Amino acid sequence: MTKIELTTSTAMQAGSVDMKTTATTTLAERLSTAAEKGLYNPSREHDACGVGFVAHMKGEKSHKIIADGLQVLENLTHRGAVGADPLMGDGAGMLVQIPHAFFAEELANAGTPLPDAGEYGVGFIFMPQDDELRAKCEAIVERVIEDEGKELIGWRDVPVDNSSLSKAPDIAATEPVSRQVFIRKTGGEADAFERRLYVLRKVISNRVRAETDAVSKGFYIVSMSSRTIVYKGMFLAYQLGAYYADLKDERFSSALALVHQRFSTNTFPSWDLSHPYRMLRTTVRSTRCAATSTGWRRVRRPYRRRCSATTSPSSGRFPMKASRTPPASTTLSSSWSWVVIRSPMRP
Repeated sequence: MTKIELTTSTAMQAGSVDMKTTATTTLAERLSTAAEKGLYNPSREHDACGVGFVAHMKGEKSHKIIADGLQVLENLTHRGAVGADPLMGDGAGMLVQIPHAFFAEELANAGTPLPDAGEYGVGFIFMPQDDELRAKCEAIVERVIEDEGKELIGWRDVPVDNSSLSKAPDIAATEPVSRQVFIRKTGGEADAFERRLYVLRKVISNRVRAETDAVSKGFYIVSMSSRTIVYKGMFLAYQLGAYYADLKDERFSSALALVHQRFSTNTFPSWDLSHPYRMLRTTVRSTRCAATSTGWRRVRRPYRRRCSATTSPSSGRFPMKASRTPPASTTLSSSWSWVVIRSPMRP
């Protein structure tokens, strides 16, 4: 359990809540209390943020793209929110291509050789601070990888420096443990492997939610892909580069960098709600609320079917492609793109 003290900014969002009240609650209980006592309505959550994009026109990877992306992010400081604690922001992050040379050298130094670029996927996972609970989550991840017919290559601890973050106990208690998991591609085309990683992420998340309470205590799969990786957190703009040592390493390179600075207008900031998400920086319209996203998700269900590329021994998940042409109002190039664009606010 985490001790939560409602700050001035949180109390303003929650409505008429006593600013001096403290309680030992989970995040879910905190939101429920705010909804009962104030004006907060979780179905009306939306945000107004800033986004930036840097890319090399010829697709050449370099660390300069990362450095420029961090600079763009700092230039978006005015688009991010600051809490009552001046060292706590609503969130910031960066999506980049997988830096193969960097990861290959890092894992080789740890005695775990990586296959060639594109022959593996990387999952970036926020883990709970509790050692026992974290071990359970890691065991579930490894078990699901095996069940889904994939091969675990190994784990990596992400080096972080939280000296720039707030040291307030309630805020520090929300900081997750950052780990990366490497998964070997076992045959098949690159696109099929990418779809498999999508399914794998969903199955892992559902399994962790069903077997533990880790989701409410920090577990979250930030990204899982053979092409891109996301670094993010509940940061102010400048804190992203200061927190993740990887982003300041000259070996860490990419041909693109998508950055995001979050400004949540009526939501409670958290590590998992920071952007970018895995394939989009945010929803199609930043003013879309959770209720609207849920509605679109229900509308598209009749158009989705299972396909052989995503068939898996595990059950309890929706397929990834459309069974027929999307509605006339949807002008997108493919059924896959349509499903991704219409993904909910918390994919």
